[in-house]
Amino acid sequence: MQNAANSAVLVAGWHRMSYRFDDQSFISQELERLIRRLHASTGNAITEGRFILFGAGSTQLINAAVHALSPHNSSAPAKAWLQSLSSRFVPVPAFVSYSIFSFNEEYALEVNFYVWVYQQRTDFFRSVDFQFQGDTSLWKNNSDSTLNLIEVVTAPDNPDGQLNKAVLHGPYVKAIHDHAYYWPHFTAIPAPADEDLMIFTLSKLTGHAGTTFGWALIKDESVYQRRLKYKLLNVLGVSRDTQLRALKLLKLVLEGSGREIFKFSYTTMKNRREKLNNASSVSDRFSIQKIAPQYCTFFQTVRGNLLQGCGYKGSINAQICILTTSKLMAAYAWLKCEREEEKDCHAVLIEAGIVGRDGTLFGAESSYVRLSLIKSQDDFDILLHQINKLVAKEDGHKSSN
Repeated sequence: MQNAANSAVLVAGWHRMSYRFDDQSFISQELERLIRRLHASTGNAITEGRFILFGAGSTQLINAAVHALSPHNSSAPAKAWLQSLSSRFVPVPAFVSYSIFSFNEEYALEVNFYVWVYQQRTDFFRSVDFQFQGDTSLWKNNSDSTLNLIEVVTAPDNPDGQLNKAVLHGPYVKAIHDHAYYWPHFTAIPAPADEDLMIFTLSKLTGHAGTTFGWALIKDESVYQRRLKYKLLNVLGVSRDTQLRALKLLKLVLEGSGREIFKFSYTTMKNRREKLNNASSVSDRFSIQKIAPQYCTFFQTVRGNLLQGCGYKGSINAQICILTTSKLMAAYAWLKCEREEEKDCHAVLIEAGIVGRDGTLFGAESSYVRLSLIKSQDDFDILLHQINKLVAKEDGHKSSN
């Protein structure tokens, strides 16, 4: 554990008792200034000409964004859509990364876990402005261009790390870009994000998910004002204690050159991914998704290495070396059970003492499992140990060099 003392926060019992700051706002101006510095330092988003709104993580910010972008005073409730990109990759499956909120036609479609989160939000609040509708893959070829739509774009995607782009365009289409993982330790930063409404979260930047703090960068002032009103009527604003902790953490992140945390985190993620790739490269039973490298403006280099795993593979009992190109910075490893008889990969891993997310929760086949690379070092060491044990049990396998 690093910087434990430097990141600590001590709050006196009498401090920050008011709802508001001294300027009568609900937002720390110093924290807003640090967020703008952070994006300038990483080069992952443009903040000039944007308003900044704080929220209790990305969940609340997305709800506020849908409210702000949906039509009000309408005679009929809006209809909420979410899109599954199940045909984006062959043979590797794609995952839900877009949600669409439609305001006229009514549909009810089955969705997977990631979409289910959005469905639960919209159904629970029972808004008169929008309703959940389902998978929008059927909408892309619809010729009606008069519908008001909101598309939520996750970039990078979870769990495959793809830098998605909006797929719907038109005069009545609005987009919310969820950039929770768009940091240099998880993905290449090919260019600063420059969309109208962008959402970021502290949990994926520093790992402090329990702080539940996020922010939105908003270009349009009217959208900002509607989102601000939503926040004020909902919870008055983000806790001042939460803002204080976020302020302390961002000050530490920006110390020195402002690059140390990303160098450390990238190296950690890279090493973990390489170890998993080395294990899977000598396995006939398991494989891990490979994604081509991409140029990163933050590190000013191509992100991704040629990884070589050597060993005795399968029944051929001959030493081979596999050279693969892999994207090393993804937050998750997308593992597949290759054996025909092991269609329930999640069950296979659970039996071996490995906990992951079932691929069906992301709209993929049950032969896929998401493994987290962003847990503690002890947790990862246990994961790697169990994976190596599984690989070692394969017929004809010998330890990799």
